[in-house]
Amino acid sequence: MEEVAHSTGYLLSVAGLAVVVLLFLIMKLKVHAFVSLVIVSALTALATGIEYSQIMPQMLGGFGGTLASVALLVGLGAMIGKVLEQSGGAQVLADTLIRVLGEKRAPLALGIASLLFAFPIFFDAGLVVMLPVVLSVGKRLGGSLLKYALPATGAFSVMHVFLPPHPGPVAASGILGANVGMLVFVGLIIALPTWYLSSYLFGLFCGKKWHVDVPELFKDEAIEGKKITPPKFTTVLGILLTPVILIFLNTGITTLQATGSLPKNDVLSFITIFGQTPIALLITLLECLVVFHKEFGMKALETFCEKALGPICSVVLVTGAGGMFGGILRASGIGDALAGTLSDLGIPVICAAFIIAACLRVAQGSATVALTTTAALIAPIVAGSDFSQLQLCAIVASVAAGSVVLSHFNDSGFWLFKGLYGVDEKTTLRTWTVLETLIGVIGFALACIIFMIF
Repeated sequence: MEEVAHSTGYLLSVAGLAVVVLLFLIMKLKVHAFVSLVIVSALTALATGIEYSQIMPQMLGGFGGTLASVALLVGLGAMIGKVLEQSGGAQVLADTLIRVLGEKRAPLALGIASLLFAFPIFFDAGLVVMLPVVLSVGKRLGGSLLKYALPATGAFSVMHVFLPPHPGPVAASGILGANVGMLVFVGLIIALPTWYLSSYLFGLFCGKKWHVDVPELFKDEAIEGKKITPPKFTTVLGILLTPVILIFLNTGITTLQATGSLPKNDVLSFITIFGQTPIALLITLLECLVVFHKEFGMKALETFCEKALGPICSVVLVTGAGGMFGGILRASGIGDALAGTLSDLGIPVICAAFIIAACLRVAQGSATVALTTTAALIAPIVAGSDFSQLQLCAIVASVAAGSVVLSHFNDSGFWLFKGLYGVDEKTTLRTWTVLETLIGVIGFALACIIFMIF
């Protein structure tokens, strides 16, 4: 079968229908999300005219590509979380935060801690590192898990979208010629109020409106009746800071090398290996085993690690299937057709940047693809205009804001949030999808203000 060139209207109709079918299968017929995503991915590939011989490779490519970036992080993070939970370390950290800031400020404390962690650490890794702390606070204080989960998770999303050295804003700044150092300043001005409105205040609202129980991902288990001596707060904090420091070292070296401030040599390249996220989490897990082996013994720690993997199996598979769906949407040409149409709208460049990125995000799921594609599309317009550096940074922020809105079934972040926090699909759409959209809309509004003033 030869690939058929379809109109933009037809491709967008197929994408819209695919999402409707997914909603029907998951919410109405109660078909498991993993199975539903595989079915809809195959049907979408057929409907958009992908060659029969390429359908399965495209599906497996999207599935495997997502698993390559997610499975290691979630698996290692779950093991770290299980050990911290069983040792009492997560509870110690939660109790300390509550004692210092008070129970009423626990969501704010989690959010601030996540904002600090999110400077060097990427979204997926940050989510799994903070997961045991969020769950422990939720278990300790009670109420809906959403009022603790949304401020923390939203913090990682906001920083990942707007702040270098995260890959999206760095790539867009390179394409559009924006100064990375100034982008950090502009990104902070946009990110902090955006987080407060979209994640903290909205998280408190969601916590009052929808009740979500703490999942049993790290369920307490008796250990032969042995009384556990909880670790010190500094010990737990040191474990959690280990991946942050290692990743920060990696991003710091690579950023300085990219700007020419540091030379490129084998020694520095070797050091950066330890700051690659999977390696940083592996080192953190080994640190946990060394710290707690006297208390539990290696046999018990091996059992904790083994039992940590069972509950996250579904999370990993569904996240991979979400990547499969997004991969099929990209291969079908839906995003390209949409971008080609929107780039000729003739509207102000900062508005066009947001609209194009948002449409690409909805069409194919990947925020990074939406961001880099949009930056490339508007680059000729930007190059032909006389924008100041602050205005260029505002345009980059506008592209980034559009790339995060309306997270849904083709976004791996949607399935990670749903699976790790034990939220059903309908509530995830009401909370996570809305939160991501608020991040985009508020961030875009602030970017427009900066663009107009400067």
